Amino acid sequence: MVERILIQTTIPPIEDDWHIGRFSMLTDHLRGLKGADGAALYEVTARDRAAGPEGFDPLLVEIDQSDFDQLWLFAVDSGDGLTGGECAAISRFRAKGGGLMVTRDHMDLGSSVCNLGGVGKAHHFHSQNPEPDEARHKPDDIDTPEILWPNYHSGANGDFQAITPEGAVHPVLHDPEAPGGVLEFLPAHPHEGAVSAPADEPSSRVIATGVSQTTGARFNLAVAFEPQAGGAGAAIAQSTFHHFCDYNWDPRAGCPSFVSEPPSDRIVTDPRGLAAAHRYVANLAEWLS
Repeated sequence: MVERILIQTTIPPIEDDWHIGRFSMLTDHLRGLKGADGAALYEVTARDRAAGPEGFDPLLVEIDQSDFDQLWLFAVDSGDGLTGGECAAISRFRAKGGGLMVTRDHMDLGSSVCNLGGVGKAHHFHSQNPEPDEARHKPDDIDTPEILWPNYHSGANGDFQAITPEGAVHPVLHDPEAPGGVLEFLPAHPHEGAVSAPADEPSSRVIATGVSQTTGARFNLAVAFEPQAGGAGAAIAQSTFHHFCDYNWDPRAGCPSFVSEPPSDRIVTDPRGLAAAHRYVANLAEWLS
């Protein structure tokens, strides 16, 4: 049975921003995944936020009544990308068994996800739900001083970082092509956000960490919420949407004009980086099913 995936940003289609067109490689890769019989595994809808007459996105505010199986939510807003009604509908969607991937970026970018049930508590920002450890309330990325914490520096855009599985290797980190069968890399970014497993969510745990290239600090990359029998669906909280966007899979794809950091071309010249990104995406889609 074909799974229906909605890939959704939290901003309208603004050309000089992280609109849905900047995630086209992810969309195409998911659409190209096929089962053993050669049939497509996923039907993918990719869209930016649309505001109806009452300010709600007409699809998101009724996502729990839709026939989508998964929602991949890219919170690329400055804090106002989701309304309370939309957060409630997304929370109901997962409570009914829908799969949910929620990602954001540095500082307060994407902080509108804080009101999502369960998964929202896994995301830490500068002004909302900061990391519990106050020692981490300081910049990690020192090259872009105007971006405040959290901003973990895993490397340049266009590079990829070595990752460390935490605990038992989670299914989304399996990679039969890698040494030991474990995924080795994710795309890098100069200033990733912060995620952790909420203390009051027993189904959640950190599954992968990275290391800052400036301070050596270890930080969380992904938190998994296990699906509950007859209840909530599987979910992932990811530290940055740059693990998935075109610019980080191929910097030649370009980026918004406000991105000032010089990119790397390593992910273009070393095939291991993109292969790992593709494997991670396929694993995510399968696990969220």
